[in-house]
Amino acid sequence: MKNVVVVGSQWGDEGKGKIVDWLSSEADVVVRFQGGHNAGHTLVIDGTTYKLRLLPSGVVRKNKVSIIGNGVVVDPWALLDEIKEAKTKGVEINENNLILSEAATLILPFHKELDEIREDSAGNSKIGTTRRGIGPAYEDKVGRRSIRVMDLTSKKNLDNRLSVVIEHHNAIRKGLGKPIYQKDKLLEDLLKLAPNILKYSAPVWKKIDQFKSENKKILFEGAQGILLDVDHGTYPYVTSSNTVAASAATGSGCGPNSINFVLGITKAYTTRVGEGPFPTELKDDTGNKNFRH
Repeated sequence: MKNVVVVGSQWGDEGKGKIVDWLSSEADVVVRFQGGHNAGHTLVIDGTTYKLRLLPSGVVRKNKVSIIGNGVVVDPWALLDEIKEAKTKGVEINENNLILSEAATLILPFHKELDEIREDSAGNSKIGTTRRGIGPAYEDKVGRRSIRVMDLTSKKNLDNRLSVVIEHHNAIRKGLGKPIYQKDKLLEDLLKLAPNILKYSAPVWKKIDQFKSENKKILFEGAQGILLDVDHGTYPYVTSSNTVAASAATGSGCGPNSINFVLGITKAYTTRVGEGPFPTELKDDTGNKNFRH
């Protein structure tokens, strides 16, 4: 097996998780390189169902290294909950088999609130986000005011960085007639969870370079689909990251020569949830029925 990037060739939900799980049996390293915890991959292995959102699909297999790259925006509370849930199902997760990029941007509570405020006020122009703060977190990343994993190492630095980003968000909140966000409680909460997050933190680009020198087989796992790419998709009804195969390099810190093969996953009966062109989601009584037996 060569180093492979797996991407969805439509609007997501093509069954990438199944393919990634199948390929991960041959891979040594599995890398998530973009998106957030809206991109759920459901795996069923030996009768056990695993619902993965941030964790790479390879985490459920033994003797694999799972990497969350710098291109992913990470809700730290959601990540810890997902790790806890996986452990209850017998999945071993530790600092040796899970690596989180120190440069990954954090999704914070005010990101989720802004996501909800915008969707609720957009009317017919809403994007159809999952309201989990992913878009606003990417906005702060591009605006150079985001909190990154590495910021959790210093209380003083974290305090300063929070002041910058909260000042920005409070200006928006005031304009929308919403209460301003207070920093002190969030600072306390982040410092409390910091040790549990930082133990997985490392410079991912360096780790991948090491694995390449050791001739490890690397599998890059994409989220969503290419028609949701912020540059190449059905804009503005897209996600906030680049979902095409090329972003595997920038989202993990490796060079494009690290990618040997691109595998696009397509399904015969195309579907699209949310808003935008070609919606196929039924939002009536039929759509709410559960047809599984």
